Amino acid sequence: MISFKNIKLFLFLTSFLIGSSQDKSTPTEIWEPIPKVVYSSSDSAPPNDAIILFDGTDLSRWNAKWSKKESKWKINNDGSMTVVFDGSGGIETKQKFGSVQLHIEWKTSEDVSHKNQKRSNSGVFFQDRYEIQILDSYKSPTYVNGQAGSVYKQHIPLVNASRKPGEWQSYDIVFDAPEFNSDGKKIKSGYFTVFHNGILIQNHVEIFGTTTNVGQPEYTAHDDGPISLQNHCCSQITLRNIWVRKLD
Repeated sequence: MISFKNIKLFLFLTSFLIGSSQDKSTPTEIWEPIPKVVYSSSDSAPPNDAIILFDGTDLSRWNAKWSKKESKWKINNDGSMTVVFDGSGGIETKQKFGSVQLHIEWKTSEDVSHKNQKRSNSGVFFQDRYEIQILDSYKSPTYVNGQAGSVYKQHIPLVNASRKPGEWQSYDIVFDAPEFNSDGKKIKSGYFTVFHNGILIQNHVEIFGTTTNVGQPEYTAHDDGPISLQNHCCSQITLRNIWVRKLD
């Protein structure tokens, strides 16, 4: 039979051991700084610290890329916008950004008469230099470092997460901007992490320089820059729910 005295001794020893363990763990506990509270009602909704770049009502935060005039892209009744091939080279934000988290939703055209790079070709450019490709890559072969989700001509996506033409898709992109010193020398490369439809397709990959169609990528010193959306060729692309969070 276990005596009351033995039970008291057991409880004392247990309490002592727990207390000793907690005392040893205390030096590794960090209590400050306390992270800021940020709220989002869903995975795709902009959190309360986001900058809304397009909410479906207007393009007041954007300019036409080459003309610096107001964009003529079409605003649709469902809160989306559709590319207009007007020779403007696309649209770019009036605001300049460094490192960011960006969310964008898009769908490719159901017109599948075009092939390869001519099927709903667009892209998201960061600091006007570094592109994540947008393209209809659903059962539509092309060079793999130019398919949807590629860091254009630098990194092939880990998987092809493309949905059918006409179905909404999403990118969640973390852009870690490169850094340059006062002499214009690169002291840190840029990096991309990309989720396509919730699937990781670029895992903190190094950016080798400006994404370009011809030649090898190279870095040139620059400051913060706009985020731009391309109107390339040849079937249209439709976009919605674009927001960004500053990370620097």
